Amino acid sequence: MNLPRLSLLPTFVRELTSSQTLPREPEPDAIMDDADQVAAFSETGRKESTLAASYLFHTARASQAIQGCKRVIDLGCGPATQLIQIAALNPEIEFIGVDMSEEMLRHARAHVAEAGIGNVTFITGDITKLDQFEPHSIDGVISTVSLHHLPTRTLLENCFREIKRILKPDGALYLADFGRLKSLKSVIFFAYMNRDRDPHQLLLDYERSLRAAFLLSDFERLAAELPETVEVFSTFKVPLLIALKTPDRELPAAKVQALNQMRKALNPRFRHDMDDMRIFFKLGGLKNDPFH
Repeated sequence: MNLPRLSLLPTFVRELTSSQTLPREPEPDAIMDDADQVAAFSETGRKESTLAASYLFHTARASQAIQGCKRVIDLGCGPATQLIQIAALNPEIEFIGVDMSEEMLRHARAHVAEAGIGNVTFITGDITKLDQFEPHSIDGVISTVSLHHLPTRTLLENCFREIKRILKPDGALYLADFGRLKSLKSVIFFAYMNRDRDPHQLLLDYERSLRAAFLLSDFERLAAELPETVEVFSTFKVPLLIALKTPDRELPAAKVQALNQMRKALNPRFRHDMDDMRIFFKLGGLKNDPFH
């Protein structure tokens, strides 16, 4: 959010004072298999954009949750842009990316090979039916901005049921996604606020994602069925972003240093965006910020 924060005020007030009027609109392609569409999505994620801020924020927060895990599953990994960054910071952890799109996984494998990452493998699978994994066999589960792709609330419930089934009793969890806003005006504002610097396809994908987002109350209800250590956080007052997570585990000093070096290396505009995420999540109750 590289605009002055005061520009958020009208949208912030509207979201606080309005009732929920925006119905959920599932994305037209729950499984992205078209080769050209997947290539465009994959390339957009790897180019310099506001996504860089989101990737680094989730890398840090997911790493805090899964520190000490041996095997972690990434649900809805897509082309693995986010997963590669997390795996590179945590080379001692074995990561398994799960996605239904063979075309997405083709790009993911190519990106992993190009990056020289050796601790990531992939499985074609349905995140609402994880039959490949035995009960209570997984140390950690992560998912970053993928759950809104599920067509129905019932499938979201199924996904959470599977997470509970495969996760060890003391397992780690980090799930992050968009929350549904109250007004279409708010969706349009957030989706296109960076139109001067992000490609149109990224902006359009953002709008569709916000329209497809589940409610904060959906996540709160489902989190109540998970181990009581799981907490739900959202950006302050307006749940544009939501995170469900188990308690942080202390990161080694080398990882904290690496994260802060990555922050400093960000384009200043994107560093500003990430710092906004940090502020609004901190105001929403999320503590232990690893950045300084």
